[in-house]
Amino acid sequence: MAIPGYESSNVAEYTLEQVGARVDLVAGVVPDAFGLRKSGTEPPVDGLADPVDLVALEDLKAIEAVRIALVYDPAELPAGASPTDVADAVETDDGWEPLESTVDLEETTVTAVLNDRPPGSTVVAGYDDTDEERTE
Repeated sequence: MAIPGYESSNVAEYTLEQVGARVDLVAGVVPDAFGLRKSGTEPPVDGLADPVDLVALEDLKAIEAVRIALVYDPAELPAGASPTDVADAVETDDGWEPLESTVDLEETTVTAVLNDRPPGSTVVAGYDDTDEERTE
């Protein structure tokens, strides 16, 4: 599935099927080393899948769009959690930062579309209760 608004011929696609991860890119320079690999990083406590590393992320140039789609396990959601409270999250120096994401309940995937590189190279699908935290 291409990034909405972009010609599929301009989109570079990377898939890591063993963990259900896919990244689509529109960038001026996509190095041969770019790809996905299962991360050795521990998932966050609210993680719903194994983390994935975006390899050679820092070498991307002239980024127009990045689409990160991850499969998650809805059985891992906390009791009483809404199945739509799932987001892609990226590991930063300050911890895991949720990205604005869209959930596909039928495919059990969560997708974030960015206009720049994410603020970190390790991503995971996780339970996102930040709306609840903001209202408290």
